[in-house]
Amino acid sequence: MFSAMFVRFLFIVPIAMTTASICVAKEPKPLDPVAQIAVNLEPTRKVVYKTVGDRALEMHVFEPEGHKASDKRACFLVIHGGGWSSGEPRRMYPFADHYRKLGLVGISLQYRLEKKSQKTTPFECVKDGRSAVRYLKTHASELGIDPDRIAVSGGSAGGHVAAAIALFDGIDEAGEDTSVSSVPAALVLLYPVIDTSSEGYGNARLGERWKEISPAHHVRPGVPPTLILHGTADPTTPYKGAVLFDQEMKKAGNRCELIAHEGGHHGYLMFDATLYAQALEQIDTFLRSLTPPLLDPVKK
Repeated sequence: MFSAMFVRFLFIVPIAMTTASICVAKEPKPLDPVAQIAVNLEPTRKVVYKTVGDRALEMHVFEPEGHKASDKRACFLVIHGGGWSSGEPRRMYPFADHYRKLGLVGISLQYRLEKKSQKTTPFECVKDGRSAVRYLKTHASELGIDPDRIAVSGGSAGGHVAAAIALFDGIDEAGEDTSVSSVPAALVLLYPVIDTSSEGYGNARLGERWKEISPAHHVRPGVPPTLILHGTADPTTPYKGAVLFDQEMKKAGNRCELIAHEGGHHGYLMFDATLYAQALEQIDTFLRSLTPPLLDPVKK
């Protein structure tokens, strides 16, 4: 009898342990404050801005109430991060929706991600970003936007793509009309990949070509006014890269504002509701300060 009970115990315990492990593994990860907002948002529409092979790439468009094609509204284009290899437009929906509420056309961008099986690299990410701004400019009258009042923003690798849109002439999709400038009116870079040297992010993956798409190493006169929000304790995209970019921008005679969050880690503003709200206020202030302004003054 003892032997039978012991055998039964040996059989039941592993099953119980396995079941418990499965239950633990299935427990959903809590959503951060920005993701909690994003889950309940949907764009007004999705617009295909580029087709590569059989892949259609879309802009997720958030239009303000009463928007018409005849409008000439400012546009806030935002690009998700994910190390060039992951992420989705929904991550940045709250930014696009925030600017929709303030009267702009907000857009969250889909772009190709780095995949060896598809032979896509960060260079393709850059090409898609540049294509997107060209699309906005050439279709401005259909989208109801002002082609001269486009701000491009992005977080982490999305911040890299945003900077690349303004900086990397020559890294364009084959056959694209490059007579249309991809340079926007302003850049808003959130904890961006801004230095791809060995001191920054992505150097090993980019190999010998790292300098071709390192924003900090391509600053020149005429780069659009730029706002950077970056944590000083960022272990992923080191803060010193943002400092270097800021210094190079000012040396070249460009406007650059670097707002440091002391002790902030990578993506700090996405994980705290108060810091997210503060970041939006900082971006709003910057957009209102531009000439011409991309955001209307605060009504008193």
